[in-house]
Amino acid sequence: MLESAHTKKNILVAPLNWGLGHATRCIPIIKALEDNNYNPILASDGVALDLLKKEFPDLQTIEFPSYHIEYPKDGKYFKLKMLVNSPKMIRAILKERKLVGKAIAVHNIEGIISDNRLGVYSKKVPSVFITHQLKVLTGNTTWLSTKLHQNIINQFNECWVPDVNTIPNLSGKLGHLEKDPKNVKYIGPLSRLQKRKMEQKYDLMVILSGPEPQRTLLEEKLIEELDNYEGNVLFIKGKIETEQIIVQKNQFTFYNYMNSKQLETAFNESNTILCRSGYTTIMDLAFLNKKAFLIPTPGQYEQEYLAKKFKAEGIAPSCKQEKFKLSKLNKVVLHRGFTNTSSTLKWKDLFAVFQ
Repeated sequence: MLESAHTKKNILVAPLNWGLGHATRCIPIIKALEDNNYNPILASDGVALDLLKKEFPDLQTIEFPSYHIEYPKDGKYFKLKMLVNSPKMIRAILKERKLVGKAIAVHNIEGIISDNRLGVYSKKVPSVFITHQLKVLTGNTTWLSTKLHQNIINQFNECWVPDVNTIPNLSGKLGHLEKDPKNVKYIGPLSRLQKRKMEQKYDLMVILSGPEPQRTLLEEKLIEELDNYEGNVLFIKGKIETEQIIVQKNQFTFYNYMNSKQLETAFNESNTILCRSGYTTIMDLAFLNKKAFLIPTPGQYEQEYLAKKFKAEGIAPSCKQEKFKLSKLNKVVLHRGFTNTSSTLKWKDLFAVFQ
């Protein structure tokens, strides 16, 4: 007999609201929790929470305080912007710690999965931290940001790294240190998408995400540059809104957003992908064996590193946002594209931390 929701263990799943990547890579984990007779309770803020509500309308959700992550228009000021916003972020982290304690008592939480939400843990219940950044790149302060991050990771029972601990891998030096913390588990790449054989409908698929104003700046840049593109373009803006809006204009088909099922179809029906070099997008490309052109978010060291890594490995071309031109897409055919390095994940074994 199946357990009722009242007798299943309640697991709090809380992704960071920084673009959509943290929320989307939690989707397969949330589904696996349900499949293994756990009851996920979802917590986040902003567009990340909106996305989870659309994907899991029947699950209970909790709104956590925003970290107030903002991007400058000029990427070189990103670190300064983060520093200026750090007092707001610290207040939000302290507030969410109190909310976690309250949630444990009110909702009978028996386990926690935090995807980069720094205040979502408890000594009272098994707590897991998800990150692909054991090393946090911040330029000449990488040593400090990494050390601070390690201190946070060490507070958790386990740290799940969505990558393999072999070569080749996807995260490179971000997810692999000379000496990993004792609580680290490599769980393999995660994706809500599956590769399917489908007729190619679009020559190019553009998929955007990430905090403003950089998402809008890239959208405007790409619409202008792709105006003379000869082929069908599927353009997904990555704007989570109440209603889905579809607009057909010349060679473009615009969507404000897509749900997971639509997105899986879109990826499989598209020949080439034009996107950010965020790690969640990289995992999706690997699962689907796609060729892509990468444009890192200006000033985000992690995305800049990943774009350079895959360019050097002959997997995908890339360039800075301000330097993108339509002609650069011709370089995609000269690269071999992404391949799936994942292994079969045994969810039951992974969730043993909550037993």
